[in-house]
Amino acid sequence: MELLPEGKKNNIQVTLEDQKKINEFSKLILRKDSLEVELAKERQEKEYLDDVSLELELFDEEEKVQYKIGDVFVYLKQGKVLEQIEKDTEIIDSKIDNLEERQNEIDSKLKELKTQLYAKFGDNINLER
Repeated sequence: MELLPEGKKNNIQVTLEDQKKINEFSKLILRKDSLEVELAKERQEKEYLDDVSLELELFDEEEKVQYKIGDVFVYLKQGKVLEQIEKDTEIIDSKIDNLEERQNEIDSKLKELKTQLYAKFGDNINLER
């Protein structure tokens, strides 16, 4: 059984080095997918914090507000909660920056591998999603 179109032969040998590159490409794609999910989660969390911050500005500064720390809700003054939200937002921003940096590194590695593999295999390999 051949997967190539009729009349087209595959004369290219797949070496161990080629197989390692293909496997590396596959692993990088999986890592990239995982990073995209994590990045979306962090961006959503940042959006939630921004929304909460805007809502809290409508409260009186002396009013106590429930704030979640870990698995526990505690009552804190509005000003203290806003400070904590700013700290949490900074932490999430640094996480997002780190994830985006890792994603860019993976993208550059993928581009390099894709170039190498297409140069050798041409139309005989499909690296697109």
